[in-house]
Amino acid sequence: MYHIPVLLEESVSWLDVCPGGVYVDATFGGGGHSGPILEKMGGKGRLFAFDQDADAEANASRPPFAGNASFTFIRSNFRYLKRQLRAEGVIPGSIDGVLADLGVSSHQFDTPSRGFSYRFDAPLDMRMNTSDGPTAADVLGTYTADQLQRVLGTLGEVRNARTVAQAIVRQRALRHPRTTGDLLALLDPLVRGDRMRYLAQVFQALRMEVNDELGALADFLSDAAAMLRTGGRLVVITYHSLEDRMVKNMMKSGDVGGVIRQDFYGNIERPLDMLTRKAITPPATEIDQNNRARSARLRAAVKK
Repeated sequence: MYHIPVLLEESVSWLDVCPGGVYVDATFGGGGHSGPILEKMGGKGRLFAFDQDADAEANASRPPFAGNASFTFIRSNFRYLKRQLRAEGVIPGSIDGVLADLGVSSHQFDTPSRGFSYRFDAPLDMRMNTSDGPTAADVLGTYTADQLQRVLGTLGEVRNARTVAQAIVRQRALRHPRTTGDLLALLDPLVRGDRMRYLAQVFQALRMEVNDELGALADFLSDAAAMLRTGGRLVVITYHSLEDRMVKNMMKSGDVGGVIRQDFYGNIERPLDMLTRKAITPPATEIDQNNRARSARLRAAVKK
């Protein structure tokens, strides 16, 4: 299976899909969320699915998506949501619901050549879109020690980020780390605490930096709020505390940084109302079946 969708029933339920509506699956992947959305649409309305990964695009050419008049796949980063939808003739303020599952797909983790996982010796790529942008090897080879410390400490919460950053800079003077094996050899004497957790934090930090995941999320949330109609739903599943904070801030204040904006009369200007008082987490049964669901957090909001 390409990917096991997390919080599937809950996310589609909060999206409140109705026949004839216009919806967006901003992270198509293997189509695990898009399929149930199409079923609930009952052959009416439109579903636009975004993904920048060529492997995900291949999934869109298979049933139930291929030849489905209600379905349109858009090969693009979801940070360009508004631009791409306008190109399809969709105007701001007309979308009934937007869903995003920010996790990396099982397929991406389990494909050695992508370089997302420390389980395989492979090129340090880590790009969601393998045809564009710098790779993780480029980041390790060009960033200063201060930049690497920021990436590892902020995005990965690596405890000894400064030590690791300095070790990377020293190592590349001798041999540029280009594979996951090169990186593991460098990290092994520096591991603090549980080895698997530590390596996961380092690899997560590099992946998030390579793909500018926080910047893309900020752009996406702004575009999603603009494209939703009054009463439209925004549903987002996160796997990282920084992502969850941005989503929560956007839904509560209208700004990913949590900045409160007021009009001339002192009224708070925010486009969304939070529907989920607390983040929804997967039940124990789902985590038992899919360990990658353990850090998932779902939040939902409605356009005012």
